[in-house]
Amino acid sequence: MTVADPTLRLERRMLREGAAMVIGCDEVGRGAIAGPVGVGLSVYDGTARGIPTGLRDSKMLPEPKREALHPVVQTWSRHHAVGLASNEEVESVGIIAALGIAAMRAFAGLLAEGVVFTDAVVLLDGSHDWLSPALHRAEPVARGAADFGTVTRPTVTTKVKADRDCAVVAAASVLAKVHRDRVMIAADAEHPGYGWPGNKGYASSEHYAAIDRLGASALHRWSWLKQPGLFDLGDERTA
Repeated sequence: MTVADPTLRLERRMLREGAAMVIGCDEVGRGAIAGPVGVGLSVYDGTARGIPTGLRDSKMLPEPKREALHPVVQTWSRHHAVGLASNEEVESVGIIAALGIAAMRAFAGLLAEGVVFTDAVVLLDGSHDWLSPALHRAEPVARGAADFGTVTRPTVTTKVKADRDCAVVAAASVLAKVHRDRVMIAADAEHPGYGWPGNKGYASSEHYAAIDRLGASALHRWSWLKQPGLFDLGDERTA
């Protein structure tokens, strides 16, 4: 085992301490200048044996390995879902609220499968709990978002580097990354020339050169295009 290998230590501890299930949650597309933001959910309730071979935080995996892992992770997860919020929604409400919209659409998918969230814990990657405000709104945050009604909502626990260290969150990261990548690859047919099969909507010199040449498309986050700090971002951005 290497330092990059996720484990189920934290998830199993949460189950021992009374959680009915642990829902890994990770986002993708937060720093992109085009396309949607996505949130993946993967449910672990202790019934799955072991961890999928080769599972890592999606940012640490080349695209072919992510694609190969995707169906394995879907089978391994007790339940799973991905939600998206469009570039227009990112522009309209801001990136944090858009993450909440995407997450609530993912939770709608779990609700449709009959998942009961009593004593469920969401393990959220990072230190900032952007999820709880959306979970505890009295009304759905957007069309297609979860309407919990009188159903018990899960609680949220944050953990820095959970996508690296916790298998259920690494699984969520793979689900979200592959789903959004496929959306951006498909979008290239309608909006060709921006290199989305390679950059997936993230900032790069080639992407900006295409914008200068072609103009912005309907999938670009228009107010983001020239913000300092969004140029040539690393990690998941173009992988």
